[in-house]
Amino acid sequence: MTNAVGSEAREARYRDIISKLTLMSDTLMRNVFKDKECTEHLLRIILGDPGIEVLEQTLQKDYKNLWGRSAVLDCVARDQSGRIFDVEIQQEGEGATPRRARYYSGLMDMNLLKTGEDFERLPETYVIFITGDDVLGHGEPIYHIEKEIKEVRQSFGDGARIIYADASRRDETELGRLMHDLNCRESKEMHSPILAEGIRRYKETEEGVEHMCKELRELYDEGIAEGRAEGIAQGKAEGKVETAISLAERKMPISDIADILKVSKEQVETWLGLKKAVL
Repeated sequence: MTNAVGSEAREARYRDIISKLTLMSDTLMRNVFKDKECTEHLLRIILGDPGIEVLEQTLQKDYKNLWGRSAVLDCVARDQSGRIFDVEIQQEGEGATPRRARYYSGLMDMNLLKTGEDFERLPETYVIFITGDDVLGHGEPIYHIEKEIKEVRQSFGDGARIIYADASRRDETELGRLMHDLNCRESKEMHSPILAEGIRRYKETEEGVEHMCKELRELYDEGIAEGRAEGIAQGKAEGKVETAISLAERKMPISDIADILKVSKEQVETWLGLKKAVL
């Protein structure tokens, strides 16, 4: 009986978490953006190019690096002109550092050429970070970054570009309306019918909510399993610290981790801060 009550309580917490999710949450984003039209809509506005057509994309693209650190990228897409885009939704801005953007750009390059192919066949690439606030701190709603030859103030022309967009800027421009939509909890609040339909499907239908609950349940179970194993190895009874770290590494927002583990946001932030200090 106790297990059943605990399971029901956890399920209720999942539903409460889902009700608060926006497209700035990785869990919801990777479901809604399975629809290529959603990715197209975002890319057209971010790049100011209404002609972009997404031919193929992979959510949670796993780039392996046999000699170093691998990474899972949120959404990697290719358009009709062969350009490659990596769209990263980063609710916690501290995870969107310039060096992380550089590393992601390099990982993409390493996986784009076959053995013996000429370097000139590398396509143009874009690493796009959409962050919860102004990570770069210059007060701009969007930043376009590419290498420049300083002495002559000309583009280096290597075809690698990085873009940062601040999701906290929600004015009446096309970009501002997109940022507004990424922060909406309900479909009726949104400007874009395309994004609104994704929110409606996964948050406002029983089938969609059940699917999202299943994903949260799997994340929780994986985090608990890893946390328990790590906790036992370190002589800890609960392993909540390791569970929090494991869920954070899967890009679950701190507020959701706190809800699932029944602790405060401040406690989770402390645990993650201690982990960084150790590293």
